[in-house]
Amino acid sequence: MSRTASSQAPIVLAAGGTGGHVFPAQAVAAELEARGRRLVLITDRRGIGYGGALADIESYAIQAGTPLARGPLARGLGIVKMLLGIREAGRLLRRLEPAAVIGFGGYPSVPAVIAASRSGMATAIHEQNAILGRANRLLASRAQRIATSFEQTSAITVANRSKITHTGNPVRPAIMEIASSAYPKPEAKGPLYLLITGGSQGARVFAELVPAALAKLAPEIRDRLNVAQHCRPEDIENVNRLYQASGIRSETATFFDDLPARLQTAHLVVCRAGASTVAELATAGRPAILIPYPHATDDHQSANGRALESAGGAVMLQEAETSAERLAEHLNHYLSSPETLANAAKAALGAGRPDASQALADLVESLVPANGDPSRTAQRQAA
Repeated sequence: MSRTASSQAPIVLAAGGTGGHVFPAQAVAAELEARGRRLVLITDRRGIGYGGALADIESYAIQAGTPLARGPLARGLGIVKMLLGIREAGRLLRRLEPAAVIGFGGYPSVPAVIAASRSGMATAIHEQNAILGRANRLLASRAQRIATSFEQTSAITVANRSKITHTGNPVRPAIMEIASSAYPKPEAKGPLYLLITGGSQGARVFAELVPAALAKLAPEIRDRLNVAQHCRPEDIENVNRLYQASGIRSETATFFDDLPARLQTAHLVVCRAGASTVAELATAGRPAILIPYPHATDDHQSANGRALESAGGAVMLQEAETSAERLAEHLNHYLSSPETLANAAKAALGAGRPDASQALADLVESLVPANGDPSRTAQRQAA
């Protein structure tokens, strides 16, 4: 006899930290809820109130800290918070008797997965980047399964490689819709739509070098350009001035609330190489010039970018080595050839996993014993 979602043992999602960790948790939550699964979110205090599918599920905040903080005092405090969080998570999980606990990276996910592993509960972790994150490295030996976003993910030990399942990185439904639409190959003398994102990270390369590089393009290309660019508030006035000086049509904003629609019409994207960004480019099938954030932990953005570049869907430039002249050369390579753009779009699409939400949900459900019967947990604890 089937159980209703309310009477099922819940599946616990442990997530926190940046949006890159939260987005896949939101996506898999929506997929699992659609399958009738009961869900619970465990996060830290900053994570309470996440939007999307996570906003409507039962949520608990526990303490979390990083044992890798800089300075002995901060590191010691991080370890204490993590130990307290493990104790809190253990008490909570004993009460919830979950069918499985899934971590999505970030240190707020660590206490729940460790506590679940200690209690013999089913566990899995999802890694968004092409290099296993430091929180997930703490959990890899404890988790039963490791879901990866990239086919090749480094920093996973040989002993843990048998646990890997390549699921891809779930993206927003609005991005998923783009996957079913054809790439808008530009006409020979038609408009060229260029989308530039990532300037919120204090990026001089976006605020100064991109306008300077576009100004170096031939007039017949500049005249066709329509630029939409993310900017920091303090950069907007100067960026607008630079585009006006070169006669380039542009629209700047600190945030575009219609970004998926802009991505759908974009012929080329210039952006960072965060996990969610790369996944969205591949799912949508949009060619890109990637400039990884140079201060990302373990330089994971470069690893993400190399994966899309190797597939033929992007070219990657390191910020420290990027001049206006070099960027202009790559922009010209793309923008002067509709065929080059279309081929790169096709390659990017081929690297995507539009079924990532379903694949990750399938992996989660494969861990659930007896359809999530909480009596199995009681039997395991009594053994």
